[in-house]
Amino acid sequence: MNRFTCIGLFAAFVAASSLVTPALGQGKQAKGEIKVDGSSTVYLLTKVVASDYRKINPDVSISIGVTGTGGGMRKFANGDLDICDASRKIKEAEAVACKKNGIEYVELQVAWDGLAVVINKKNDYANKLTMNQLKNIWHPDLAAKSWQDVDPKFPNVKFGADTLWGAGKDSGTFDYFTEAVNGKERLIRQDYNGSEDDEVLVTGVANNPHAMGFFGVAYYTANKSKLNVVSIAKKSGEPYYEPNEENVLSGKYPISRPLYIYVTKKALQREEVRSFVQFYQSRPDLVRTSGYVQMNKLQMFKNQKKLADATK
Repeated sequence: MNRFTCIGLFAAFVAASSLVTPALGQGKQAKGEIKVDGSSTVYLLTKVVASDYRKINPDVSISIGVTGTGGGMRKFANGDLDICDASRKIKEAEAVACKKNGIEYVELQVAWDGLAVVINKKNDYANKLTMNQLKNIWHPDLAAKSWQDVDPKFPNVKFGADTLWGAGKDSGTFDYFTEAVNGKERLIRQDYNGSEDDEVLVTGVANNPHAMGFFGVAYYTANKSKLNVVSIAKKSGEPYYEPNEENVLSGKYPISRPLYIYVTKKALQREEVRSFVQFYQSRPDLVRTSGYVQMNKLQMFKNQKKLADATK
């Protein structure tokens, strides 16, 4: 990218920012209620954004549920939510349900996420795995019975009821992980512990020295004292990468994904929802402090223009 292209992108970003930011913190304060539900992964970011937004607009009540992306989308399609947090794109069936119920919406990316594979602090043998080894563990047709089935050098410790922990089937993290690792969405071994509550997963892995789990990297970041993260290689013989900012943005980390919020166009007509979403888009600094990876300036420009067009 040459110097003039960079200047052009920066100018476009500044121009787009001016479309949505004047209302923030200026004029009369917003009042009302905003209903949010969906991804437990995006919940961490939305919660932080909502907290800062309410410092400016204390008369706005923001309820944030964590029923998982799938559960949130069902409520969203029924018209029960203003915003759905989503750790994956909306599915065709969900989009059809929205259309059937007259729900028009705007899709806005809010961050990038590396999906963390974690192990117990006492596990000193499985801190580096390939995608194929992960598949051997999680694919129902392979379903390794012990750690030694994954690698002959690993201990002969069987995978039991308290060993494997992962996102529940209403979670966008579940959809993404199964597709990325097993090659097909929702394909997974049946004898694992699933939950939409990531705190349950953290506790499960932390309580068993041979346990493994998967969830958004922000939950690992918040629980580094309890867990270790696994470095992952795309193939045997290739470098291993952790889910940090550089590796997620470059695509070197094999299990990376965008995170979204979906907002109904009807809700955007209300001042409290419109200003909250504008605030959300104007605070990329909160993405980093929440443990996620910021979008680049071009992605932010496209997002802000999309929001500006939807709020005309």
